[in-house]
Amino acid sequence: MYWIPFVAAVYLLLKNNNNELNNLKNNHMANCNKLFLDFDANLNISKKKKEGLKNSKETLRTRIRKYFKDNHPEYKPEFYIQGSYKMGTTILTKDDECDLDDGIYFKREIGVTGTTLQTWVKNAVDGATSTPPEHRKKCVRVIYQSDYHIDYPIYYFPKGSDHPLLAVKNEDLQESDPKEVVNWYKSQKDDNGQFHRITKYLKAWGDHKRNKMPSGLAMSILAANNMQFNDRDDIALKDTLIKIQETLEDSFECIVPGTPYDDLFGDYDDSRKNNFLSNLDNFIDDAKIAVDNEPNQLKSSKLWRKHLGDKFPLGEDEDTDAKEASLKAISEKILAGSAYAQKNGSITSCDEGIKHKPHTNYGG
Repeated sequence: MYWIPFVAAVYLLLKNNNNELNNLKNNHMANCNKLFLDFDANLNISKKKKEGLKNSKETLRTRIRKYFKDNHPEYKPEFYIQGSYKMGTTILTKDDECDLDDGIYFKREIGVTGTTLQTWVKNAVDGATSTPPEHRKKCVRVIYQSDYHIDYPIYYFPKGSDHPLLAVKNEDLQESDPKEVVNWYKSQKDDNGQFHRITKYLKAWGDHKRNKMPSGLAMSILAANNMQFNDRDDIALKDTLIKIQETLEDSFECIVPGTPYDDLFGDYDDSRKNNFLSNLDNFIDDAKIAVDNEPNQLKSSKLWRKHLGDKFPLGEDEDTDAKEASLKAISEKILAGSAYAQKNGSITSCDEGIKHKPHTNYGG
């Protein structure tokens, strides 16, 4: 009649065993793994936004096809989604925006210049949104204000060619094969998706800091080349950042794993390079404190937030690892029949109070 159910015992432990929790604080650091998993979810595009992006993509494709049929029928556009959307690493920026790369391929011999092709695509999408399209160096951008944008990299793909030829504004065509990059990324995935999540965390870091931080593709490559797996995402991210720093100190480069295998850091000037490395150094310093030296989850989460932004959740103002350890210890006492219930409701192993009977209710 004196047996207290396990669940009730756990509740009473949380309410009354504060002294035992405090004694464990110096032996445990804050575990923010659950916060990182929530952060990953916060970076995902909402169903409504994803539907809007999909509808806009189809509307623009129809518009582009019609433009070329009416004005340049010898050029027939074909489409292939590429980049982060295809790899599944698209994130919501701190402005709650996202993007999609929709490659346009002309499978024919080279005719007009790449710049002219870009101009034709720009003409095709002009008027589709209230904001005029942008003619960028390697794409045409259609902007849906405060929501998302769609980029159109444009390619010739002549018959018999090994790789597509990317149109570059006011420059020669460049061999480029985004499908190789997508296939490479998918080959890096692990069973529990940690590499995928670490990539998104690095992209969120770059978005939060901005100021010409590395591109999303560069972050994906850095993650793949330096991935340090762990049961916890906070430790995995910290260790991956340290490995990235070690790699870049040896050689500051980021080679694209697909044609043309160019170096994404090749055109960084000293200012941009130093800005990135300084941000990396600061991130590592705080990550070490958050993982190795800070027992309070709230304080630890604020350190992560400095680098990942407000989409990273705030933790509890407590030592979560100490609480977990204390719960585990008391559950073992109950299961072993060595626990005693005190008058104030606390559970101890002292030979006083009401002794618990061994717990045998394992469900069924």
